[in-house]
Amino acid sequence: MTARGTPSRFLQSVLQNGVGRYVCQLKRLSLIFSKNGQSSLGVREFIEDGAVDFAKKNPGIVVYVSPQSCRIPKIVAEYLNGNVTEELVTNKTSQQIAELITKMSNQSGLDIIRIRKPFHTDSPSIQGQWHPFTNRPPCKDPIGPQAK
Repeated sequence: MTARGTPSRFLQSVLQNGVGRYVCQLKRLSLIFSKNGQSSLGVREFIEDGAVDFAKKNPGIVVYVSPQSCRIPKIVAEYLNGNVTEELVTNKTSQQIAELITKMSNQSGLDIIRIRKPFHTDSPSIQGQWHPFTNRPPCKDPIGPQAK
């Protein structure tokens, strides 16, 4: 925690993801809904229309469809780092659920918090950060265009 009262951290990637090949961090997606509940209508439409297409596009994600006698339909996402997130999808359309699932598949599973700096290194330089005028010789002339 910082003095502002909000958690923050330096910019980082999960397991150096993107240095080599990209690894999707979402490993399991569970669609929990009621077979005949009115609030689960959008989930049932998504399962009929888009669930198979999503599973074909993302072969690394296991999709579970579990009809249960529940009042509130939800999507449970499990990530490689062990985090589990639940999203309630009560009275949402098939398109809204597809967008939500796409968003969940693009996330890393880490909590969304404030980034301290847009750059970070494990071995910082004692000379400071480089900029275009670091090695420019000092002069008295202005840097802009010369007036005649």
